[in-house]
Amino acid sequence: MMKKKKNIITATACIVLLAGIGWVLWGNTALMIQEYTVTSDRLPDAFSGFRIAQVSDLHNDVFGKGNARLVDMLSESDPDIIVLTGDLIDSRRTNTAVAVDFARQALQIAPVYYVSGNHESRMIDTFEQLADELEQLGVCVLRDEAVTVEKDGAEIQLIGLDDIGFYYTVYQERLSGMTREELALENISRLRDEEMYSVLLSHRPELMEVYAESGCDLVFSGHSHGGQFRLPVIGGLYAPGQGILPEYDGGVYTNGSTKMVVSRGVGNSLMPVRFNNRPEVVVVELQTGE
Repeated sequence: MMKKKKNIITATACIVLLAGIGWVLWGNTALMIQEYTVTSDRLPDAFSGFRIAQVSDLHNDVFGKGNARLVDMLSESDPDIIVLTGDLIDSRRTNTAVAVDFARQALQIAPVYYVSGNHESRMIDTFEQLADELEQLGVCVLRDEAVTVEKDGAEIQLIGLDDIGFYYTVYQERLSGMTREELALENISRLRDEEMYSVLLSHRPELMEVYAESGCDLVFSGHSHGGQFRLPVIGGLYAPGQGILPEYDGGVYTNGSTKMVVSRGVGNSLMPVRFNNRPEVVVVELQTGE
């Protein structure tokens, strides 16, 4: 009887363990759409209902043949524009062909805007080549630049900030005794038109204080990978640039008049496994109002 009971307990434990492993593996590839609504009285009426899809931290990962599942999910979200907020490639296993192919398909859905992440800043030559290829396709690559987006005669401003990893290499001379955060603030403030509703694309959420000080209305960021391992109530356990128990691991955050949307991302890098942290395509619908 005792032996039979022990066998039952062992079998049950094995089943639970296998089910847990299966759930974790499923959760690493089970793409989902995360939708948010952001409201502002500074938003032109013409942009009420404007939809922005965000893909962050692809890291060369592929979801379905030719990224079909990711592209289909983007298409189903019916965006007006698509923003790619860095780490489209991975410095440890670089494959620019995946990034270019994904961008080519995304452009069939909506206009695409792209800013660099910390992985791009580690591979300057590769990134320069990638940026050229993307621009030839029609992607708007924003490197400390601003453009306007028009709808029904109204405009909003879209600002793209190069990852601050470039500040120690390409832009080192421009630091001139400033910190990277100070230079980022200077760049954003130089580009921002105070009269327009401004959307900032910048890879790193830990710069929230900088974004708020700049006065930007809405920020799209990534980099945190959702804290990699997420626990109920506690949230993410670790994020690059923020450390243990990161403040900005995923979701919508507010500082003064600035709102920041942080994507948990779709791909993985150094840590290949997520826990309770499904890869996500973020969709933000803008609304006019208080």
